[in-house]
Amino acid sequence: MSIVSNLTGTHWPRAIVLTWLKDHVPPPRLQHIVRVEVMASTLAQKHDLDPKKAAQAGLMHDLAKYFQPEQLLQWAKTHQLPLDPVDIANPHLLHAPVSALVAQAEFGICDPEILAAIRDHTLGQPQMSLLSCVVFLADSLEPGRGNRPELNEAREISQQDLYHGVAIACDLTLQHLLKTQQLIHPRMVLTRNWAWLQIQS
Repeated sequence: MSIVSNLTGTHWPRAIVLTWLKDHVPPPRLQHIVRVEVMASTLAQKHDLDPKKAAQAGLMHDLAKYFQPEQLLQWAKTHQLPLDPVDIANPHLLHAPVSALVAQAEFGICDPEILAAIRDHTLGQPQMSLLSCVVFLADSLEPGRGNRPELNEAREISQQDLYHGVAIACDLTLQHLLKTQQLIHPRMVLTRNWAWLQIQS
């Protein structure tokens, strides 16, 4: 049975989530979400983690992707999320933790590991779980991101070592942000350093 068929057979309300997503994100984003779902499940299987949890987190990682900046900030303030000045300057970064809140509010998700994987898929988090690493990598490296040599190398590394994959993915993101002169969230730097330290320890 294919991975997609396995995902369809899970007990959580995948069809309900997909229906909600169709009303809240454009088709290209929905295609990205499904690719993240599948890659997260595949990567979880590769590393002996729970593929159903990985798939669920992957499917819901971008629930708040198209919320307006003021809406993201309001959710963050209402739920007393920590706010860095970079979050306030670029509220889009809040879509990850707000997506976790939406998963709870809309779909009753209460598994802390799934919620953490949704929350940390953009910036990561030092000491994040292996499941969170899987979703972080699936979002960064799913096939729709392209076939540049550095992406393919990161995909291969992720098959062997999740921490190394996270370290490389962070470096690629940071290189892009520096090249385009964008703000860098301090948590991305902390995640990058943590991942490299895991490899060296």
